[in-house]
Formats: sequence, structure tokens, C-alpha cells
Amino acid sequence: MKKVFSARVAKIPFTKQGYEKILQQKVELLGQRPAAVENLRKAREMGDLSENGYYKAARAKLSFLDAQLRRLERLIRFGAVVESTGSEKVEIGSRVVFTDGRKNYEYTVVGSYESDPSKQTISYISPIGKALLGKKEHDNVQIHAPAGTVSYTILKIIVPGAMN
Repeated sequence: MKKVFSARVAKIPFTKQGYEKILQQKVELLGQRPAAVENLRKAREMGDLSENGYYKAARAKLSFLDAQLRRLERLIRFGAVVESTGSEKVEIGSRVVFTDGRKNYEYTVVGSYESDPSKQTISYISPIGKALLGKKEHDNVQIHAPAGTVSYTILKIIVPGAMN
């Protein structure tokens, strides 16, 4: 009897906004692709490809677009929008206000492919995201960082879709 190997691929969690953003990026890249293909066609018509800088640049541009499209296709294929459970605990999509006693911080916990701390979004697998997940308002969390352990208190959790 022949065994068939089937690897289960875990779903990649996204917020609704994050998933919509990658869908939009795919549309934008697909819109750029015809011009890149046309540039490559024109560059090929110029003759000697070994000395043709225009050809090399056009080929690199098309390769970059195709690689980005493959990446987005993979994210779309394996991505899953995480819906809020409506609980009062921190989950993907929750906006969390917390403090270290000196300064308040406000971040939205998101999937790993959509995090950007400069835009106040942190990944659920980051040290802070891991520590916050599943916690409630007024809970204390300990975050282990290279500089040592830092304590935070959760001040407020804004549940996705809820009016807080």
C-alpha cells in the first residue's frame, strides 16, 4: 500500500483590513505587469541581450513583480480573516492601551504579515503581542526583553467591531 504525504499548512491569520490590503496590493501589481512585459519585449527587440542594460532592468522589474505576486498569492491562499469572538480578552484585531506606569502605549494586535510598530500595530507572535493575548483589562503582563523584564498594566481593550 502506497502512503500519500499530505502536509497540513496552518492558516495565516489576518485582520479584515490586513487581508483586504493584500488583495488590493495584488490588484495593483497585476495592473503594473502588462507594462513590465511590454518593456521587456521592447528591450529584447534592441538586439544583443548580453550588453543591453535596458533588457536587464526590464527583466529584473518583471521578476520582482512576479515574485511579489507569488508571495501575495501564497498569503491569499493560506490567509484567513480572524473574526472577533466578542470576548473582553485581547485577541487578534484588539486595540490595547497599556502602561508601564510612566507612559501609555496603544497598539492593535494583528497578524505577523501586517504588523508595523510605526503604525501602532504589533504582531500576535511578537514578545508584547504574545504577552497581551488572552489578557483582560487591569491584568498585569510581564514582557521579557533583552534589556530585562518589563511590567505593563492593561488599561483598556477595544474589541473589534465594538463601540467603546
